[in-house]
Amino acid sequence: MASANDSSVTEFILLGLTQQPELQLPLFFIFLGIYVVTMVGNLGLVVLIGLNPHLHTPMYYFLFNLSLIDLCYSSVITPKMLVSFLTVNSIPYGECMAQLFFFCFFVIDECYLLTSMAYDRYVAICKPLLYRVTMSSQVCLMLMAGTYIMGFLGAMAHTVSMLRVYFCDGNIINHYMCDIPPLLRLSCTSTHVNELVVFIVVGINIIVPSITISLSYTLILSNILHIRSTEGRSKAFSTCSSHIIAVFLFFGSSAFMYLKPSPAGSVGQEKIATVFYTIVGPMLNPFIYSLRNKDVQMALSRTLKKRVFS
Repeated sequence: MASANDSSVTEFILLGLTQQPELQLPLFFIFLGIYVVTMVGNLGLVVLIGLNPHLHTPMYYFLFNLSLIDLCYSSVITPKMLVSFLTVNSIPYGECMAQLFFFCFFVIDECYLLTSMAYDRYVAICKPLLYRVTMSSQVCLMLMAGTYIMGFLGAMAHTVSMLRVYFCDGNIINHYMCDIPPLLRLSCTSTHVNELVVFIVVGINIIVPSITISLSYTLILSNILHIRSTEGRSKAFSTCSSHIIAVFLFFGSSAFMYLKPSPAGSVGQEKIATVFYTIVGPMLNPFIYSLRNKDVQMALSRTLKKRVFS
């Protein structure tokens, strides 16, 4: 087995999202705008939740962490992508492995955080009288600790297995980031172990949360249908619909990317799928969770009034 230190490749060239010159500059401004909106939206939600005590509940505790995760893993990916639109984008071997680690870490974190949020909604709607006891601060801390532990273990598994791969002369990555599939295509050694790690780790981190979330919302839907009040049903649906949209966007695109057979789909399709859960998702999440949320709207109004009058 060749070690990473024996690899003759010391840096990689990231080709970016497209190689069409006429699209480079327009796409640069589009994704720069997306990145700015992502930063402002998620940072704004973090500050808003932090400044308003009435938002210090389990639901907003998870939303606070979701915004932090989106901030971080968008920043791991997007700046390098923006560079690739303007010039030849090289990335040293060590930085590439670091990007892979943190990308995997934050993506897996989001998988389990969305699962925790689904469980929180299940308890809130199906067992409202037990909500404060079931979703105590200790339980929330344990759920978040488990989320970050799973993220660390999954990221370590992917990164360590990638470090064993030997790269010869090929160093051009047909992607805008150091992701697993494009890196494995450059390998001049067997990638069976890596493919097994991807299948097991990604399978666990997508299938287990997906089943848990599906079960939670099946029970929630069953409970909502038994609510006699039209207003009550509408409020319950409104509470859950935002989370369902975020779940479908994230899990759908990531499952397409990692759980399909190796030959299936083109590189272009892989890039588009990756864009959805690495760039578009983090931008949309603050709006998905806040535009129809009266608590967030009221908190924003109060905070702005305080700042204006002060």
